[in-house]
Amino acid sequence: MDFCEKAWKIFDQSISDYHVKDDVDSEVNNPFENGSLEHLLYAKNWIDTVQWHLEDIIRDENINPVEALKIKRRIDSSNQKRTDLVEFIDSWFLQKHINITPNSDAKINTETPAWAVDRLSILALKVYHMALEANRESATEEHRVKCTEKLNVLLEQKKDLCEAVNQLIFDIESGKVKMKVYKQMKMYNDESLNPVLYQNQKNG
Repeated sequence: MDFCEKAWKIFDQSISDYHVKDDVDSEVNNPFENGSLEHLLYAKNWIDTVQWHLEDIIRDENINPVEALKIKRRIDSSNQKRTDLVEFIDSWFLQKHINITPNSDAKINTETPAWAVDRLSILALKVYHMALEANRESATEEHRVKCTEKLNVLLEQKKDLCEAVNQLIFDIESGKVKMKVYKQMKMYNDESLNPVLYQNQKNG
């Protein structure tokens, strides 16, 4: 089983586990050993899955504005956790390949393995929910046909992305690509970098 196939299987398990209760407040019960790559991948997708449904909820036109603001704050917090976990996964890859010396002509990829995994995790959610729509009995036949067409495109995208992710990891392991990681340095949650936040502190 290659890396992408393994990751996709874990994402599927996370998504299925979430939809047992289908509740954004459900507690995560990660079945994998703490510190393992499997544990990190499951945790990553669980965050994505909860956030997916929070994004659905906040788009309800009849939502209470106070509740919407609470959910927006929760989404912001989720985004930060998602970013932190992606960087943690990249740290796992860095540690795994610490003894590999890149070739003198090694290239630098535009994204790291973990950010490619981030895209794969979101794609797994798109496939899951588009498949639901393609088979939803309460929808029109036209809707189901259109969603089936979209699902086929997503599955083709999965094939291409998996090939790219596996190739990236192979190139890192063979020294063809030099893995270099930069922290995201998100500014909007930082009280010392977001002007609105530090002005509020000053005025307070």
